[in-house]
Amino acid sequence: LTYQHQKDQLKEKYTMAVDRMKVIFQHLHGRELNPSLSETSAVAEHLSTDNFRYTVNDCILSYNQRKFYEENGYIVIPKLIEDNQIEKYRQRFLDVCNGKIPKGHMTLMKESSLRKTDAKGERLYYKLQDFVWDDVLSDYIHDPKVLDYVECFTGPNIKAMHTMLINKPPDSGKMTSIHPLHQDLHYFPFRPADRIVAAWTAMERVDEDNGCLVVIPGSHKGNLLPHDYPKWDQGVNKAFHSVEGFEDHPLISLKMEKGDTVFFHPILIHGSGVNITKGFRKAISCHYAASECEYIDVQGTTQENIAKEIEEMARHKGRKYHYESVWKYRCRLNRGIGK
Repeated sequence: LTYQHQKDQLKEKYTMAVDRMKVIFQHLHGRELNPSLSETSAVAEHLSTDNFRYTVNDCILSYNQRKFYEENGYIVIPKLIEDNQIEKYRQRFLDVCNGKIPKGHMTLMKESSLRKTDAKGERLYYKLQDFVWDDVLSDYIHDPKVLDYVECFTGPNIKAMHTMLINKPPDSGKMTSIHPLHQDLHYFPFRPADRIVAAWTAMERVDEDNGCLVVIPGSHKGNLLPHDYPKWDQGVNKAFHSVEGFEDHPLISLKMEKGDTVFFHPILIHGSGVNITKGFRKAISCHYAASECEYIDVQGTTQENIAKEIEEMARHKGRKYHYESVWKYRCRLNRGIGK
């Protein structure tokens, strides 16, 4: 069915429902039911969604949820992932960190302040990337519940582009557990941005104490800004680039419970705070894109610095990849038709 045909069907069903309610109301109260102008306008607005830019039609988001995402650039879906699934992901991460399972093509990243210490396992590694082909962790990127929401932003043809299990450690005192404010699109050489979305699931309760995500609502309506390493005294982890000029800007903390999942736009300015607790703050995440997205040449753009850095990181691993090839290597079709 065409979208217009589907809209016509919805309008017809609404009209029939109103007619039925009129008959019932008249039987009960002896007078006719006349829907108010505001009620009729609300339904008409709900059916006329052509003005939505950041979400697609025929998705499982309600009208109010779509409006919230359109205005703010993110939305939290409570308890999307079950506890038993999260515990499987947690154990898999620990097994990889402890060498019980070969990491294969996955990438383990060390916490910068602990590189020259005797820290091992979970204590040493703050991130596991590129798990698209792992037998256990890839269950997350294929989870139908996740993909049903992803489809609201990308459309029906979905690729997983970047996968991470983030293990924010208790801060060493050097403030390196902070992830400075940034826009994820800085890292991505594919477009359009509006057909890209992140899914980020809390693997335990997250709040200001253990470094929850912070966002600037509505910033997704802006442009991709220049990024570089932050100009501060404390250290920072590899590739943690940031935007400047938002240090005093009001931030919203996304406090989340275990299993809650936030979906957010790649231009949304966000970051995460310091972990002042004694425990680890884990989250599992995937950036998805419509398979129709096209790769762009970032040479001469604000993304050239990160492209060179990622190519250099690939060379250190013995892989002479061009920036675009790195991303093609990382991705996997999850739903629909590939390109």
